[in-house]
Order: sequence, then C-alpha cells, then structure tokens
Amino acid sequence: MNSVPGAASRRRTAVAAPRSAVTLSDDALVLGLDVGGTTIKGEITDVAGTVLATGTLATPQGEAAFDAMGALGDRLLAELSDEQRHRVGRAAVVLPGIVDTANSIAVFSSNVGWRDVRIGDRFIRRWKIPVLVEHDVAVAGWAEWRFGAGRGHDNVCVIILGTGISGTLSAGGRLVRSSYGQVGEYGHVPVRREGGLPCPCGNIGCVETVASGAAMARAYTRRTGREIDGAAEVFALYSTDPDAAAVVEDAVDALADGLVGLVHATCPELIVLGGGLAGAGAALTDPLHRALVDRLRLVPAPRVVLGEYGARAGLAGAALFARQGALE
Repeated sequence: MNSVPGAASRRRTAVAAPRSAVTLSDDALVLGLDVGGTTIKGEITDVAGTVLATGTLATPQGEAAFDAMGALGDRLLAELSDEQRHRVGRAAVVLPGIVDTANSIAVFSSNVGWRDVRIGDRFIRRWKIPVLVEHDVAVAGWAEWRFGAGRGHDNVCVIILGTGISGTLSAGGRLVRSSYGQVGEYGHVPVRREGGLPCPCGNIGCVETVASGAAMARAYTRRTGREIDGAAEVFALYSTDPDAAAVVEDAVDALADGLVGLVHATCPELIVLGGGLAGAGAALTDPLHRALVDRLRLVPAPRVVLGEYGARAGLAGAALFARQGALE
C-alpha cells in the first residue's frame, strides 16, 4: 500500500527467491510475526493452530522496528519448554509496504518509516531456524484464498480493508504477483479525480481516500463535527444515523468503482473481504454486491463474502506460510 518513485524499476530485474516448498511435519511448531503500522503481533502455533505463545509490541518507527521484531520472537521462543523449542521448524515475518523478497530487503513503508532495510539473515542467526520474509497482504490474501473463505475456488479476489486497502488476485488457481513481487494495490485506483482528496501515494481521489477505515472515520467527523473511534462506529450507527449511512454508501460506491475494471478483466468467482472492516458483516458485503450488480453488464457479479480470518488474516497467514514453505 505504498509506493516509492523509481523503486519498481530497480527491482524488476530481481529473480524470485527460491522457496522451500517442503511442508513441515505435523509435529513441528511455527513462529509467525505480523508487522503493522501500530503493532507487531506474534504467535507460535502447532499444526492445528493451537497457540502456544503469543505477544504484541508497539511498532517503533524506522529500522528500530526490526529490533522489536527480533525481541518479540526471542520472547515467544523463550516461553516454550526445551522440547517445544526444538520442534520449532520455521518462522515467517510478514511486512507492510514494499518488500523485495528476492533480495530480503524491506524497501519502503510510509506507515513505519523505514527505507531500504537489508534484512538478510538477521532473524535466521538470531532464532537459529529458517525464516521466510514476505509482504503482509500477499500472505493474508493467500491464506484467505487457499485455507479460508476462498478455498475450493480458482478465481478469487481478496480485499484487505483496514487503515489502507490492498489485496490479492488468484486466477486459474495461481496467486498473481508482479515481476517484483507486489500484489493488488486496489486502494490506489483513482475514482474521484474531480474534487477528490489527496492520497499519500501522491494521486488524487484514490479508493483509499474514501473507503478505508481511517477515511470513513474522517468523513463522518467532517459531516457531523463529532470525533469517533473508527469505522466500526460508523457501521454501528449505519441503521440509525443518516450521516453514518451516507459515509458507508459513499465508501461502498468508491470501492465498487475501483473494483469494476478488475471484475471485467478477470471475472472472479468470489470477492472476499478481510481485514479490520470485515467485522461490518452484511452491512458491507450486501451493498457492495448490489453496487457491483448495478455496474456490470457483460460479466456476472461475483459473490461478496467475508473472510474467515478477519483482522487475523496476516497473523494466521504467517503461520500457514511458515508451515507450507511457499505461497502455492
């Protein structure tokens, strides 16, 4: 959900890093870290998803975030017995922003404030286990497609709705990635060029300026003068407050406008909504489906469903990724 001028051209020559596609044995444990702009969440789980150790740290700004990741991993591993510690077979660290997985570089995150941080083998040396590094939304969307609400379908678009908006596309049973590893920047499709709000990416009127959780909370405050905790409160007021209803309808319209080209181009069977805003339930899925039906003429409107992992998609995906060894 971030962009850096010139960074894409520098990374397009990278060849995808070889992955260990060997699934771990059922008795192995895995460590997963999901790094967000506010918090770093970590868990150690078994094959059934049982949590054996869990923790959260505030995300420091800049490269200090990587020291915090290491410290959280240390803490979780220290909570295990010696027998359990020997069973931890692999870890996965999923990062926001732009991630060069081929060269193990955290290229850029506007939310956390790092740029071109070489990860290398710092976590491998620290934890003494293999460690995979990936883009957070790539992992979250893959998990929803392969193991969550999209399982059993070959053509699925997963939209992760939260502070920002991003997602993944699976077509023909394969996860679509760019030549430098990025997935779907759906939040940065411009839909309000005339009179739209400026977006941190540098464009005007992106979907994210209208339909993200942060944008919806700001829109409600602009309309009413009342500060609220976030978009969840807007959805809670949807059926009783005309201003809340107007904010939700505007967000749904922007999201539908941003997705209609993708639907025409790829004809997904499902659109899966994940991330924090997925907690809105039918108040979000039903109007979005109606908005897509209203806009589509030549292709069928995909079903719109809620993700099974919700706001935990990144953390659950990190564990699944660590266990599987590849996004396949």
